[in-house]
Amino acid sequence: MPASTSKTKTKTKPVKSAIGAPSQHNQSSRKGKRAWRKNVNIEDVEEAMEGMREEERVTGKPLQKTKDDNLFFVDVTGDEEIRKSIPKSLTSQTTAAKILAQRSAVPAVFSRTTSSGKRKTVVTREEKERMLRIAKRPRQGPFNSVVDPTKFGAGSAMIGVTEAVKSSGQFDPWAEGEEQEPEVPEGTERLQKMPVKAPTHVQPRKIIEVPAVVEPHLGTSYNPPVDAHRELLLKAYEIEEKRISEAEKLAEVKNRMEKARVDADDGDSGVPGMKVDIPTTVEEEQEPSEVFVKPAPERKTKQQRRKAAKALAEKRALAHRAANKRMLSTIDKVKALRKEAKLNSAKHDAERQQRRLLAEAKLRKGLSGQKLGRHKVSEGEVDVQLGEDLSESLRALKPEGNLFRDRFLSLQHRGRIEPRALVLPKKQRTRTVEYEKHAWKKFDRQQ
Repeated sequence: MPASTSKTKTKTKPVKSAIGAPSQHNQSSRKGKRAWRKNVNIEDVEEAMEGMREEERVTGKPLQKTKDDNLFFVDVTGDEEIRKSIPKSLTSQTTAAKILAQRSAVPAVFSRTTSSGKRKTVVTREEKERMLRIAKRPRQGPFNSVVDPTKFGAGSAMIGVTEAVKSSGQFDPWAEGEEQEPEVPEGTERLQKMPVKAPTHVQPRKIIEVPAVVEPHLGTSYNPPVDAHRELLLKAYEIEEKRISEAEKLAEVKNRMEKARVDADDGDSGVPGMKVDIPTTVEEEQEPSEVFVKPAPERKTKQQRRKAAKALAEKRALAHRAANKRMLSTIDKVKALRKEAKLNSAKHDAERQQRRLLAEAKLRKGLSGQKLGRHKVSEGEVDVQLGEDLSESLRALKPEGNLFRDRFLSLQHRGRIEPRALVLPKKQRTRTVEYEKHAWKKFDRQQ
């Protein structure tokens, strides 16, 4: 029996030696399966299993498998008995509150003395160096060297720190400050170029609500619905019909102008002397034309002049009296006229506001079809295929439209770039020039 018991017991070294330092852990050999099973330490596993068995004995099942609602609950009411047992002045009876309380009439001792009302003048380092340079006393330089003050600052002992160094760090180049106007020499104000002022109105591109990529019409699909395809075809037909009618009107106006120019080109037109008259057989005798001589006006007498001046003065007096009468008659109508002026002003303001709202509503849809500058923003082409051109499979699908063109028109419709006219490169016209060389003057003769 004692031998068997001695085998089962494992020798454990004390955690600490006699001196007090920790000792090494004594681990028996675990080489092989038998030695492993014999010498492995499973005390922690046994303790955990024993704890789970105890939980099953107490609660009926392990606590790990129990829900949180059965283990915990939120106490929202509290216990009245505990509240009655807690003293009300608990915070004032704590040790920390007692320590912090003022328990003496003697004021507390501070580690730092209070500053007096009169502030001591402090000599800055720059001022101290300047005074040393003035006194020409030797100064200590780097590596404990002595610097001659007369050689400091390009041979002058009075040179101190510049204003740029003193004010360094105070200027922020990225801060938004007021722009200082440049100084203009006197007498050259009109010769200076005036700065361009930004407009006060809102930029059009901030009002436009057109998306960058517009959702395509259903009729542009490779297998479109019948109604959507018919609607898109009708839209393309209307655009093309409008374009043809405008071209016909322009051609008709041009033909009328050419016809009027031909009809006006008769014998009498043109610069005199450019065309020779057809000689006639019988020369008509030129009869002398009667010259009408305007009679000289008779000189008025003094009586006639006084009479005319009196009539003119009476006429002016009557006109002045009529103007005063009209003005006096309108005094009674001042209130009515003021009311009418206010109504007209309010009406004009409402019309102006209505026009502005309509312009903004039109601008929200983009600049398509509007004239911007010298050119007009293109509305773009309608990408649609005829019924016979529609393919039955993706393999036989024909491409329609151009993504680059759509993207470029989208930038113009949203006001990102300005419209421009298409400028095609001109083909250089070349002509063959023939010339005779000195040694081959008879090159056109056949040999």
